[in-house]
Amino acid sequence: MRPDARAKRDAFLACIGARPLLMGILNVTPDSFSDGGRFLAAEAAVAHARQMVADGCDIVDIGAESTRPGATPIGEAEEIARLEPVLGKLAADLNAPLSVDTSKAAVARRALSLGAVLINDVWGLQKDAALADVVAEAEAAVVIMHNRAEKDESLDIIADIRRFFDRSLAFAARAGIPKNHIILDVGIGFAKSSRQNRDAITRLGELKDYALPIMVGASRKRFLGSLTGDGIEGTLAGTLAVSLAAVAAGAAILRVHDVAEHAAALRAFQAMRGRNW
Repeated sequence: MRPDARAKRDAFLACIGARPLLMGILNVTPDSFSDGGRFLAAEAAVAHARQMVADGCDIVDIGAESTRPGATPIGEAEEIARLEPVLGKLAADLNAPLSVDTSKAAVARRALSLGAVLINDVWGLQKDAALADVVAEAEAAVVIMHNRAEKDESLDIIADIRRFFDRSLAFAARAGIPKNHIILDVGIGFAKSSRQNRDAITRLGELKDYALPIMVGASRKRFLGSLTGDGIEGTLAGTLAVSLAAVAAGAAILRVHDVAEHAAALRAFQAMRGRNW
């Protein structure tokens, strides 16, 4: 890892636990569920990343392949081609650390060579057997997210999350990824019913024994419509309410689209709890 990237990685990891952190979402895709196509042009993507940092995000997460249900998979060459112009520019000009949302080892290797410091894997190191080794070799941080091939409403979702994390953490340990480089994500909206999404957040405390920071990404997710009562998906009000509930339940990091609104909500929330920052 390049010295400048290493410094950004260490600064980001050192902040975890001191206050709730915000990961800003930057999708350079034509088909993401919320903002697909908005930031395909490199200039638009770079400008949006800069604005999110100005608004208070602690790390920018760049995704070049949509992970929404039903999205068309793309090859590693196309994913790298979408990433390179944006990631290269931001790594050179942005003071904030950069994350890349990918499950492919080849994409991760290229992203880390360009200055990314974290790989955010929605398949928790279980889709590409080489990914854990790539992360370890680069001394990068990693988000291990819970996922399933299919939804099963009969499951105790926390028990399933624990089984998944145990397997992923074994892969990470074998590859030599340090524990202090690992973040867990319960995978809100990924092969879960509305009830299971709620349980994954309200029962975060049952994952404390992992002694690892937990990230929650509920931003603009479909299940929010069932919570607000109006059936409207992806509302900002619903997102903010669930994000604050996640922090109250123990989330250390929120992955969000609306950075400024979350930063303001967190300031108010922390002030009410007597923790100004």
